[in-house]
Amino acid sequence: MAVHRRAFWDRWLGPILLIVGALLGRADDAGGFEANYTKREVRIPMRDGVSLFAVVYTPKEPGQYPILLRRTPYNLKPYTVDAAGNPGFGDGLVREKFIFVRQDVRGRFASEGAFVDIRPHRPVKNGPKDTDESTDTWDTIDWLVKNVRHNNGNVGMDGISYPGFFAAMGMIDSHPALKAVSPQAPVAAIFDGDDTLHGGAFLLAHNFGFFNFFGQKLQNPLRQDPVPFDYGTPDGYDFFLRGGAVGDLGDRYYKGKIDFWDNLIGNITNAAWCARHDITPHLKNVRAAVMTVGGWFDAEDLSGALKTYRATERQNPGIVNTLVMGPWSHGGWHGGDGSSLGPVPFHSKTAEFYRNEIELPFWRRFLKGQTNLAVTEAHIFETGTCEWRKEAAWPPTNAVSKSLYFHAGGRLSFEPPRAEDAKTAFDPYVSDPSRPVPFTQRITTGMPATYMVEDQRFAARRPDVLVFETEPLTEDVTIVGPITASLHVSSTGTDSDFVVKLIDVYTADHPDPQPNPAQVKLGHYQQLVRGEPLRAKFRDGLDRPKPLEPGRVTRLEWVMPDVCHTFRTGHRIMVQVQSSWFPYIDRNPQTFCDIYRAKPADYRTATQRVYRAANAASSLRVLVAPR
Repeated sequence: MAVHRRAFWDRWLGPILLIVGALLGRADDAGGFEANYTKREVRIPMRDGVSLFAVVYTPKEPGQYPILLRRTPYNLKPYTVDAAGNPGFGDGLVREKFIFVRQDVRGRFASEGAFVDIRPHRPVKNGPKDTDESTDTWDTIDWLVKNVRHNNGNVGMDGISYPGFFAAMGMIDSHPALKAVSPQAPVAAIFDGDDTLHGGAFLLAHNFGFFNFFGQKLQNPLRQDPVPFDYGTPDGYDFFLRGGAVGDLGDRYYKGKIDFWDNLIGNITNAAWCARHDITPHLKNVRAAVMTVGGWFDAEDLSGALKTYRATERQNPGIVNTLVMGPWSHGGWHGGDGSSLGPVPFHSKTAEFYRNEIELPFWRRFLKGQTNLAVTEAHIFETGTCEWRKEAAWPPTNAVSKSLYFHAGGRLSFEPPRAEDAKTAFDPYVSDPSRPVPFTQRITTGMPATYMVEDQRFAARRPDVLVFETEPLTEDVTIVGPITASLHVSSTGTDSDFVVKLIDVYTADHPDPQPNPAQVKLGHYQQLVRGEPLRAKFRDGLDRPKPLEPGRVTRLEWVMPDVCHTFRTGHRIMVQVQSSWFPYIDRNPQTFCDIYRAKPADYRTATQRVYRAANAASSLRVLVAPR
């Protein structure tokens, strides 16, 4: 059975290595990293006696330099001082000259101790044995400023994705030497909008191969790499459909082999356990300047960036706390030039702009004392117009709340339904879990980054997808900030998922991308702007599951992650509603049961109704910014 490496590359190894390659590979272009830096391998003692392995790169040119620290659960290969490699902080920072430090976190690779996935924070500590990521970071920084020669006493810290989680955790109860932190696409609430659960629905395609990649036990982890999961097919839709319930599928391949799988499947419906892995309530006593970075089209941790920024702002008044959101997929600001995503162009090199005009000045100001460099509260890229905005607050305070209402005939409008409209007005569709709506047209076992801007015409043409759209716009409409989906629904089932997608419908004569080797046609392209599911049984929270009463109208409301998008004159605003999004999320059997152990008989068709009467008006609440 052949291993489908292309599919694995698309979803897991590719994005990981693109980030790592971007972070590691460009330094050699900056005049030869090894010729300008000296590598040391060190062991740093923690307060409980455990030592953590780190690699220190110091400029050979005499001087006093700030330290840039990155803590990672991945690896620091090659594990030999004779192979210098480079630290992976990008060519601009390498030229600028910092002392770069990379560290294996507790229990990973060359570091001692026990590793815990998304280790919960301990707000109360009763002695040196009570450690967490904040104490490990404190002890690391304290040792570095006392033992690494030529440092100027200032430390910065960053990381993307899982390392972004460690950056955010490390700024809690900040060490006095920690002057600046940049959590980038950080995992913040893994069971509430980040990598594992969205609206109570499990991110299947995103997670399944990653459990194998991240949790695989290696005999010699300092030398070996994990083997990609063998799906036996390039078609993830078919693989997961035939695989049955998520719990049974995972047990077939992972039970007793992947520790986090066993832990996860036993606790994923335990609201208290899930809440312990939410870092946002603990982002307190931050005394460093913070710059949180995220991508509008980050399929993994878009929510994490926004939640980290907001929690830091709310719980640490008076500090410098800035947000950067660009038109990027996961980690896209550190790889390539950021001029497009899939067929959607952004008409400038957005990633290069970020690295040179936002990130580098941030480190210069807070680690090198260049106080003449201004700090903006929010650098926000506006998709649609493809312009950078500088905002004094996010969302902008002058944005006005409006609602896009569903109407008869698939019409969408800012005008509410009239009182004289039929009180039972609704649109029905039949959801069949044996034929779920796919989330992408691509044949893949993973979650392509480009699905976040993919053409949705393939879904709009299915009978189990409702479509509502405006007339062609007579002026630009800019939507900013979070979106609230508010649906009045009924179902013949006792549980169902509801997925809402906000879409930009281009004009018929919209120019095609240039160059265009894939021959993409952008005329009437239905670009996904934002989409988010809600599992109806969890409408009152993960800790309060309750069934739907068949035939009874129920109001469902959930918040979708922020956008900053302008629907241009002549375009249409579209909303699609459906009850599956496979295998981005697992299938809901549409019966009230333990979904992770659902039996074949539990999977049943359900007739869904979405209501649009004056007394049950389904809508999307949005913030509209003045032009």
